[in-house]
Amino acid sequence: MVCIKKSKITDMRQSIFNKDIDNARMHITREFNAPIERVWRAWTDPAIIDLWWAPKPWKAETKSHNLREGGEWLYCMNGPEGEKHWAKATFQKVEAPNLYEGLDAFCDEHSVVNPEIPFMHWKVEFEAKGDLTMVNVTITFDTLESLETIVSMGFQEGFTMAHGNLDELIEKNLI
Repeated sequence: MVCIKKSKITDMRQSIFNKDIDNARMHITREFNAPIERVWRAWTDPAIIDLWWAPKPWKAETKSHNLREGGEWLYCMNGPEGEKHWAKATFQKVEAPNLYEGLDAFCDEHSVVNPEIPFMHWKVEFEAKGDLTMVNVTITFDTLESLETIVSMGFQEGFTMAHGNLDELIEKNLI
């Protein structure tokens, strides 16, 4: 594994990104200052996800969310100048409060996938560490080129900023 970059977050926590070139995979680890039940809810309740998922000044907006195997989360990332980028996650496995996984793809507001942008397989695992929770995200791509395309779109910076948003919600006891 080759480390892409470590990015500082509020409260001295870090989102750590590692790229596994041989397997076209990215692994992200992040510790949150809240028990697993709160962190699980923050990652799976659409009303809470919309508060932190998008990097500021963008806003996430859920159109539909059905957290079950075969269910789908359809959402839009709304930009400050009226930009709209739609995405959907199709859940393949859900084991509350320990893990969920599924396919993530860019699409339109009707959930029709855009084949020009790579899709990703996400596995999100939650590990209780007393009053803290470690979140481990493994994202697998069809090819290394697909991984590099997503990285070049600003994925690491945006996801790191979103983690900071979640930290703020936790610190203010809003979740």
